[in-house]
Amino acid sequence: MNLARIDLNLLVYLDVLLREKSVTKAANHLGITQPAMSNGLRRLRDMFGDPLLVRTSEGMTATARALELQPLIRTVLTEIDQVVQPREEFDAMTSKKVFRIMASDYAESALIPAVLKRLRAEAPGVILDVLTPSDVSFLDVEQGRVDMAINRFDKIPQSFHQRTIWEDSFSCLLSVHNPLVYDFTLDAYLNAHHIWVSKTGFGVGVGVNPKDVQRLGWVDEALAKLDKKRDISVFTRHYQVAMLLSQQRDLIATLPSRAAKLMLDNPNLVIKEPPFPIPSFELKMAWSPLLQNNSDHRWLRQLITQAAEGPDDVEIRARD
Repeated sequence: MNLARIDLNLLVYLDVLLREKSVTKAANHLGITQPAMSNGLRRLRDMFGDPLLVRTSEGMTATARALELQPLIRTVLTEIDQVVQPREEFDAMTSKKVFRIMASDYAESALIPAVLKRLRAEAPGVILDVLTPSDVSFLDVEQGRVDMAINRFDKIPQSFHQRTIWEDSFSCLLSVHNPLVYDFTLDAYLNAHHIWVSKTGFGVGVGVNPKDVQRLGWVDEALAKLDKKRDISVFTRHYQVAMLLSQQRDLIATLPSRAAKLMLDNPNLVIKEPPFPIPSFELKMAWSPLLQNNSDHRWLRQLITQAAEGPDDVEIRARD
């Protein structure tokens, strides 16, 4: 194949076509006419000797060859983008940039205050736009419309870059008036009423099935290994709500320790170690390969990492 005869714009067309699975949507995304996109698809089919996208009952479906090409095309376009990007270093003190970060309620409560404190000192003009997991899709992150996603991820696309921010354990929050404060055994825990809280991944959430232990998460999976099950009275996706509800004398919230520690100064709550082992988990940040080499994004990742490495030596004790 004569590389001099290849139109690199066609690779951009193919990248968008394979992502959108629609000639119309791909044309709209690139700001060109539908006939121009159809002509581009025809040329791509000639170039690769494959139909690439075929119409089925479920719409346009990628061929095996197209699926093979997709990650390769994405890598090529990313590297080209790096070549043509200007090498201007990010000036944090004078920047007015808006960084859009998707953060779970847990990450927003436990991490973002430390990030914001550093921002005010190092980049006073920079603005944070914090989005919830329900506001964002994998596509938003992949295309760079969202700078960063911070959460506990069950899975993320292999093309994403990622970094572990910290590892966290679990703690229990309960009211100082809860009679279990002085008898916090496994049997007592199981006989109590519980608040379930979690929000991982992306997209709009759906209702929880209390019988589906595997989808309930770390706490309930740990109990299932002991052939035990807790009595969940409330399901919420907001850690702040879980912490508020745990002040009721008959409810217990089992949640990440860094979130529980936000309540250390609340005289109405006691923090207890769970009466059974729960595996720790990792809070991660993930971002698009399109942003990997941008100087402003490199600066943001470094700032978040430094904020996460701040003092975390507050010991959690039950209030007797």
